[in-house]
Amino acid sequence: MRAHPAGPLHGAFAPPPSAGMPPADLGALDEQVWPRSARRVDGELHLGGKPVTELARAHGTPLFVLDEGDFRGRAADFATAFDGADVHYASKAFLCGQVARWIADDGLHLDACSGNELAVALAAGFPAERIALHGNNKSLVELQLAVDAGIGHVVVDSFDEIDRLVPMALARMEAGGSPVSVLIRTTVGIEAHTHEFIATAHEDQKFGFSLATGDALTAAVRVIREPALHLAGLHSHIGSQIFDTAGFEAAAHRVVGLLGQVHQATGEVLEELNLGGGFGIAYLPDDDPVTPYDVAERLRTVIAAECAALDLPVPRLAVEPGRAIAGPGTVTLYEIGTIKPVRLGSGGQGAPQVRNYVSVDGGMSDNIRTALYDASYTCVLANRTSDAPPALCRVVGKHCESGDVLVRDLWLPSDVQPGDLLAVAATGAYCWSMASNYNYLLKPPVVAVRDGAATEIVRRQTLSDVFALDAVLAGRPAPSPAIDQPAPEHPVGARS
Repeated sequence: MRAHPAGPLHGAFAPPPSAGMPPADLGALDEQVWPRSARRVDGELHLGGKPVTELARAHGTPLFVLDEGDFRGRAADFATAFDGADVHYASKAFLCGQVARWIADDGLHLDACSGNELAVALAAGFPAERIALHGNNKSLVELQLAVDAGIGHVVVDSFDEIDRLVPMALARMEAGGSPVSVLIRTTVGIEAHTHEFIATAHEDQKFGFSLATGDALTAAVRVIREPALHLAGLHSHIGSQIFDTAGFEAAAHRVVGLLGQVHQATGEVLEELNLGGGFGIAYLPDDDPVTPYDVAERLRTVIAAECAALDLPVPRLAVEPGRAIAGPGTVTLYEIGTIKPVRLGSGGQGAPQVRNYVSVDGGMSDNIRTALYDASYTCVLANRTSDAPPALCRVVGKHCESGDVLVRDLWLPSDVQPGDLLAVAATGAYCWSMASNYNYLLKPPVVAVRDGAATEIVRRQTLSDVFALDAVLAGRPAPSPAIDQPAPEHPVGARS
């Protein structure tokens, strides 16, 4: 159920806070939630060997800090766990030129969900044959780009798309090229245990061909009969932020069943089975995601058993982790501005409670997930530790929206002050990639850290960048350099 964007406080009293009891150590860094390199050194948070105050002074805030070792280590974990299979990085989680090069160098494949994501990957030099293009409404331009580039697979999502793709594929063959390789995206009817907006395999939604209605089999037969198309296999994706293997196992059972139906109807033996992504990560210490090794073992066991029952060879497996690679290794740094204590009322149960609204210099323009999905995050005071008693807090952004909330309820030291730094964990997936210019805030930079070195891989957007898109303002200087290129108003962490 969706929550009201302004939260539950719409009457004379508030429900009890959902933050639970204060932890023993308000500055603790749970190893399941924070990047692998995260450490406290003399009380200050260090990421990739760099102190956060130094990063904030050099690059300003808000700031995405990406632990390169964490990102590439998780990619390697999937590659090792799925040895002999294809691991596609789902680039919609976070993509830039440097990330595309890391993924290419580390031998993974890459998924693009639009022509522009595909263009970024190609411009970064990513091997076209290791790219798959997704999307429920691929345009003629996007499909032509994919065909001309010679990408590995087009993941076909509708009969309309087949109609669009066939003439391009025929033209390529007439020019001496090979058939266009495609996968059929199959909607398998599995209800993933996740938010309704990121569960993608139930019947009543926009993606794929329904297995239950027979559309998936019809699409497969149609593609097989097109000489300019090559049906390489089937694709399924059941949702995102999934914490157990049961849904993936059920999907594998159904998709392998479709492999059997295709073989029975056409005699074709499809060589690839792509079971998508959706592997969850820990946003909070209580979250318990499965490991890549657990998922790989269970999927291989189920697929082998199902194929044996149908007397089919085991197809090459493919998976598409995005969040599970990009999410845990990035932290967003914010500077605290206004702190506003709000009396919640006692509800007739003693002294009134107080919640501190801690406002930071970013918000829903750099992390929309709390407002959009009711997502949960945790954060810590980053520039120092504190022995002050805990205070119930809500971390909010600076946008003109009541729903501009980053961390709904948590405990922070009661002495947090303007100028302190907060670090929000696990913001590597679907934060920068869904960022906006709401209220004309600027998109933050992304800095990769490793072994004590920091490299800006995406620069901070400036107001001049935004003016350039405006027919009236293009070419005009921003009214203030401080606005055009944000910088702390006072030395970061000076009050520590």
